[in-house]
Amino acid sequence: MRLDKFLKVSRVIKRRTVANEACDAGRVSVNGKIAKASSEIKVGDIVEIKFGEKIIKFEVANINEVATKAGAEGMIKPL
Repeated sequence: MRLDKFLKVSRVIKRRTVANEACDAGRVSVNGKIAKASSEIKVGDIVEIKFGEKIIKFEVANINEVATKAGAEGMIKPL
């Protein structure tokens, strides 16, 4: 699954366009490397997002094409 779609479906970022903008600005890294929105995500990848002073870091636990609010919580494992 694409990184921007994963961020939206897992509800880490509310809109896919915002996820695209964050990736384009270099604020998203996967496994320690700055990632593009089109990067493929796999289970076990470590994702880090910088929101100003705040940094969110999590592991990809599950990948679903669509998810309810409850299902979205199981897609990431905070670190």
